[in-house]
Amino acid sequence: MPVINAFAQDAVDLAEPLTLDAAHARSCQAALSDSDIGTVGLEIEAHLVDLHAVPDAVAWHRVEQVMKDVRAVVGSSSVTVEPGGQLELSGRPERDIVTAVAGLRRDWQGARLALADYGLGAAFAGADPLRPSRRINPRPRYEAMEQHFAATGRAAPGAAMMNSTAALQLNLQAGPRGGWPARVELAHRIGPTMVAIAACSPWLHGQPTGWKSARQATWAQLDPRACGPVPGCDAGPAPSTADSDPAAAWAHFAMSAPVIIVRGHGDNAQPVRTSVSFGQWASGRIQLCGRQPTAADLDIHLSTLFPPVRLRGYLELRYMDVTAPRWWPALAAVAATLLDDKTAADQAREATERTARRWEQAARHGLRDALLADSARRCLAIAASRAPAELRPSVADLAELVESGRGPGDLLASRIEQVGPLAALEELAHA
Repeated sequence: MPVINAFAQDAVDLAEPLTLDAAHARSCQAALSDSDIGTVGLEIEAHLVDLHAVPDAVAWHRVEQVMKDVRAVVGSSSVTVEPGGQLELSGRPERDIVTAVAGLRRDWQGARLALADYGLGAAFAGADPLRPSRRINPRPRYEAMEQHFAATGRAAPGAAMMNSTAALQLNLQAGPRGGWPARVELAHRIGPTMVAIAACSPWLHGQPTGWKSARQATWAQLDPRACGPVPGCDAGPAPSTADSDPAAAWAHFAMSAPVIIVRGHGDNAQPVRTSVSFGQWASGRIQLCGRQPTAADLDIHLSTLFPPVRLRGYLELRYMDVTAPRWWPALAAVAATLLDDKTAADQAREATERTARRWEQAARHGLRDALLADSARRCLAIAASRAPAELRPSVADLAELVESGRGPGDLLASRIEQVGPLAALEELAHA
C-alpha cells in the first residue's frame, strides 16, 4: 500500500556499499515510525478467473489488456498483479477503518464490473481451490524468486505461495514510540485467533488439504528466517517489557534472513541459489554478484521478508486469508478495533492469553481448536461492542457464524464438497 509513515532516506546514497552496522541501523530505522494511531490501509487480493474457461490460467496478454480499464475505474486504490495473476487492490491510507472499508468495497465493485466486460471474474478465497500453481506474470523479480525457491528446496510451497494464495492485509500506524513493544506484541498475540477466524483456504490444486488455511500452511513450509514470526516481537511466554525494542528485533531478523534476489540493471533481478543471510553479505564473509550490498539491495531484501507481522514504518498484518465480500469487512474491522481501540486492546490481550502462539493449530484446525474457538468468540464480542457503529452489523454477522462453530472457510469447504472445486471456483468468480 502507499506508505503510511515511512522513514526519511533523502540523504542516503542508495548505491553506496553498506557495512553490517549500517545495514542493521537502516533496517532498525525503517521498522517503525513515531505516529498517532488511527490511519488505516487495506489491501485485498483475489484470483483472476476466466469465466468461460474456469480451469485454465488467464493468459498474461489478457491481464495486461484488462488492467488499463481496471485502473481507470478503481479510483484511489493502486492496482497490481501478483505472480499467479491474482489481482491486488491496495487502498490509500484513510483516517479510519470505516472509510478504508468503504473505499475498497467501492473500488472492488468497479474492478469486478471492468473484469466482467472481458469475461473475467475475481474469486475471493485464501487459496485457489482448483488450478495448478503456475506463474503468469513475467516480471523478472518473480522469476528470480521462483528460481531461488527451487534452488533451495522449496519449489512447491514457493510456487503455491506466489501463484495460488490471496490475502486480506491490514496496515496500521506504529503509534507513539513508547507504546511500540506492547502494540507490536499485541499484533502478534491476536494473530492465531484472527487466522482461525479468517481461515478460508481448505482446498488447493483440486484436493482437500486437511488444513483450514492452506495459505498459512504454505507460508509455514518456507524458510522461517524470512517468513516466521519475528523473534522478540511475537508474543512470548512473558509479557512485553518496557526494555524490549521491536525495531531492533526487526533489524536482527532482517540481517539473519536469507537473501532471495539481488537487483540487476533496471527491473532485472538475479536469484540467490544458496542460503546466504544479508548479514553474511554485509559483513563481507560472502559476496553476491561479486560485490558488497548497497542500501538499494537492503531495501529490496526488506521487501522479500514475509513474516506474519511485517514492520515497514507501520504494522503490516499479513496473516488473514481473504474471504468472501460478506466477511472481509468484518475481519478488517475486528483486527483494527482490537489494536487501535485502547479498551478493546486491553481486553483482547487477556482474551488471547492462551492462544498467542498457536499459529500452527490455527492454520490446521481453525475454530475446531477449543482454545482458539473461545478466544475467537471473546475477541468478536469485544469488537462487536467497540467497533465503529457503521461496521457493527458486519461484525455481528461474523460473530453469529463463529458462535455456530464455523468460519467463512467452513462454508466454502461445504460448498466444494457439494459441487466440487470447479463449480465452486466458478461460483466464487461470479459472486
